[in-house]
Amino acid sequence: MSSRIGVIGAGAWGTAVAKVIADKGNEVVVWSHEKETAEEINLRHSNERYLPGVSLPASLSSVTDPVQAADGMEFLILATPSLFLLDSLKRILHVSSIREGETAIGVITKGFIPTAKGPRLILETLEDYLPGFYRQSLVYIAGPSHAEEVSRGLITGLIAASESAKNSFRFRDLMKTGRLLVFSSLDVRGVQVAAAAKNVIAIAFGMLDALKTSAADKGMDAIFGDGTESLLLAAGLNEIQILGRAMGATHPETFTSISGVGDLDVTCRSVFGRNRRFGREIIEKDILTGFSSLDDLIANIGKIGYLPEGVVAAKYVKALAEEHKLRMPISVGLFRILNREISPVDFLHAFVKDLE
Repeated sequence: MSSRIGVIGAGAWGTAVAKVIADKGNEVVVWSHEKETAEEINLRHSNERYLPGVSLPASLSSVTDPVQAADGMEFLILATPSLFLLDSLKRILHVSSIREGETAIGVITKGFIPTAKGPRLILETLEDYLPGFYRQSLVYIAGPSHAEEVSRGLITGLIAASESAKNSFRFRDLMKTGRLLVFSSLDVRGVQVAAAAKNVIAIAFGMLDALKTSAADKGMDAIFGDGTESLLLAAGLNEIQILGRAMGATHPETFTSISGVGDLDVTCRSVFGRNRRFGREIIEKDILTGFSSLDDLIANIGKIGYLPEGVVAAKYVKALAEEHKLRMPISVGLFRILNREISPVDFLHAFVKDLE
């Protein structure tokens, strides 16, 4: 039996997930804050700005009013970037089906949310604004995935994490196909931390990858290689696990599963990764010269032309490391690079020396 599903956010990932669900025979309505994108989805069944070359089914439509994408839906998926997620939610809190707890809500956004108490995990922050029905019932969906691949039917695995096993299973069944595998987890905090913090490591990985490539191209003595990248990836995973434990992760295997090492690996190594791309452009295009600090970079993130979530997450991971008194040299080092305090090369040399 088909369901009515709303998706808040018509970016690449929101559109890809909406397509998968619509392809299963469901009616899906996606909210876009851009009128041009909504019109393109409705008239040409495509979203060339965010998901080029992908044909969308007729059962997927778009609206420019988020209430229309949320009202009366059996399922609602929140897909806006972390910077705008809370504002998006506030625009639909008055919808009757949400007010009465009738709509099951899942989140596919990765990152942290800033609050007066400091950066917090997404689900616990949303619970503070949603009716009490939703406490311990929201579902967080993440894993090693790229919109470009999922929308084209390449085999991919995701984790649907919730304190409500029932809701985890509901979203698993909603999204899974023969090529999109969805597994359930009760470790909501661990999965959220892994999904957010891996973007920070991926920027550092992109810088290292660009330095390795540039040395080879210029005939310079190479000091960074594939082994160095694996060293960074493994040390980065360790930092993610340290932060996850400090923030209440309940299952150690979360970090050795697809939501941990799997998501980190694909984010660092895939050509589709925006954070890896941003790290490379720090080296190849000196992209940070146009910004005076990390706060300046975040305030003017639109100038980059795409959104590397790890830029925002770097600020919050550093704050969380200080709050919990954690030693996280890669994450803190990346913060200092983005804040224009140290150079990437100095950071990478210091990182290697620190491991001796």
